Amino acid sequence: MKIAVFVKQIPDPSGIGRLDPESHRLVRDQGELVLDPGDAYGVEAALQLAAPEGGVVVAISMGPAKAVEVIRKAMAMGAAEGLLVSDDRLRGSDALTTAQVLAAATRRVQPDLLVACTESTDGYTGTVPAAVAELLGWPSLTFANHLEVDGSTVRIHRQTPNGHDLVEAELPAVVTVTGGINEPRYPTLKGIVASRSRPLDQPSLEELGIDPTQVGQKAAGQRVVTVTPAPQRSGGELIEDQGDGARRIADLLAELKVI
Repeated sequence: MKIAVFVKQIPDPSGIGRLDPESHRLVRDQGELVLDPGDAYGVEAALQLAAPEGGVVVAISMGPAKAVEVIRKAMAMGAAEGLLVSDDRLRGSDALTTAQVLAAATRRVQPDLLVACTESTDGYTGTVPAAVAELLGWPSLTFANHLEVDGSTVRIHRQTPNGHDLVEAELPAVVTVTGGINEPRYPTLKGIVASRSRPLDQPSLEELGIDPTQVGQKAAGQRVVTVTPAPQRSGGELIEDQGDGARRIADLLAELKVI
């Protein structure tokens, strides 16, 4: 079995993000750049599925040349191969263009299964994996907190507010995973050393069949026109217990429809 997994390089989410004052886009070359924490769960899920059958995991990313670092990290965790689409003409691409490029990269890899996190930590659109599935013509199984493959069938527990739904589909398919699905492993020294020699494919847009005139900021179908700071949280209501505190708190929770 060959399993592809999407990985993305983002500014360290523990830092303070900064927006470009003109484009209103996140400045991505600030501070430390890291593997998106959500993607680590996807890599781990792919590795756990591939291990029993001696399968191959391929890490796929779109980004600047430095994004090779997150592919190498996925390789250090255990991925056997990587593919990076890096081209300055992609700068400023919207979610749909990103999905089109990643779908073309996935076709090049020809996996049996594609795994991704539910949404990126820096963008939060949550649309790219589903868009890739639509472009590939594959079923999309989302919000998985349990994932298994039985022959040609993929089966997940889809996380819901009340528990989970059991969802299954025929391979090939796209699965998005949540943070509760596993505990990502740490790269070992042996894995880090081995990652330096593992194959990395870096196809051009032309090799992927992507029209360079239809990518980047100029081709984006969406743009940020303004940014407004989020309102500061107001102070909470202080309830002094004068014998009726419990009732007043219960009334407040009922008003907020918590109980």
